[in-house]
Amino acid sequence: MKKILIISPHFPPSNLTAVHRARFFSNHLPSFGWEPVILTVDEQYYEEAPDWNLFKLLPKDLRIEKVKAMKITKPRLVGDIGLRAFFSMYRKAKRLIEEEKINFLYITIPSFYGALWGRWLHEKTGIPYGIDYIDPWVHKFPGSEKTFSRHWWATKVSGFLEPIAVKKASLISGVAASYFEGVIERNPKLKSSCEFIAIPYGSERFDHKAVQEMDIHPYLFSKEAGKIKLVYAGAMLPKAYGPLEQVFTAMQENKEEFSNVEFHFIGTGKSPNDKEGYNIRPLAEKYGLWQSNVYEYPARIPYLDVLVHLNEADGVFILGSTEPHYTPSKVYQAVLSEKPILAILHRESTGVEVIRNSHAGVVLDISGEEDLPKIRQTFSKAFKEYLTFMKGYDYQMVDQSPFKEYSAEKITGSLVKVIGKIIKT
Repeated sequence: MKKILIISPHFPPSNLTAVHRARFFSNHLPSFGWEPVILTVDEQYYEEAPDWNLFKLLPKDLRIEKVKAMKITKPRLVGDIGLRAFFSMYRKAKRLIEEEKINFLYITIPSFYGALWGRWLHEKTGIPYGIDYIDPWVHKFPGSEKTFSRHWWATKVSGFLEPIAVKKASLISGVAASYFEGVIERNPKLKSSCEFIAIPYGSERFDHKAVQEMDIHPYLFSKEAGKIKLVYAGAMLPKAYGPLEQVFTAMQENKEEFSNVEFHFIGTGKSPNDKEGYNIRPLAEKYGLWQSNVYEYPARIPYLDVLVHLNEADGVFILGSTEPHYTPSKVYQAVLSEKPILAILHRESTGVEVIRNSHAGVVLDISGEEDLPKIRQTFSKAFKEYLTFMKGYDYQMVDQSPFKEYSAEKITGSLVKVIGKIIKT
């Protein structure tokens, strides 16, 4: 078998969403003739609580190499796992590449600083490398217009480091083309030396079967006669709060229509382990919706626990961003939960077309910041449409064909095909 070294600083048992990208690839690479070697940071250096049920989903024979990292200090001076493990990760990767026949190096970001390993290792060993954009690296953070603010510095640093990291890359991938289109614009010479490919985030159908076999039960809420319970699971994007406030405004203005509706926000807090780090609650209290229509569980819960609560809910709420690049990884996960979807997304997001074409749910689309008032004006109408959709919803009638490209096996095949082109196998 050919060997691919995948550097993913967070990897199961980390419960961060980004770990699934490398996990999906590692599950299916052997069936395409590639042996994956995962290089990650030892879980004792993670800030988040480990998820050992997620770890059980990994292939038994998967090779995982771990390195040490700087511990988190008090006060917290350096949090980014890529920075804390930068040199130990580089040294271990270099040794693996030099001592074993590694054919390709693939780095998932974030951590964004980890993209620099590719350039450095290529210079030292000649190995071809690719960078996978799970999130865009260079973009305007909210507040970045304030000179010398933290976000101002983040924007400046990313703009300086990205050209260095990608200069010798053989492959730039992302969960959507919009995630790396800026890379091409900023580094036009890459057009002649680098392959670019959009690979959807993906999802693993087996995970939902595993939930049933592990005897995990919901504990945040349960079904209740006469109540409609929707779940939003995962971190909130900075530019998702504008749409959410418009939703809450519409609910306040039409309280009677939403009297039996509950929105449950899971893992939306300020930090993974802070049970009191509410982000949604202040907004819900502002509009008089807290613990009548809106509930928040700020701390991140294990991945399979999330799936259990999706199964317990009546529907899935997907809230996107006012930025067009956002392509929700949660869409296919929501479909696999067999629950109808209610989504608010930028109309350029691939999620809009996928949900509508598959008849998996109802989408309220917006064009950007200027379109926010539309949500307040039309959310009540869209929700009525969703209630009608729920009554007639039958999972067996959902067209699965738009989701074929989102399967873990399919996205792995896409990756293998382009790497084969690069190394000419």
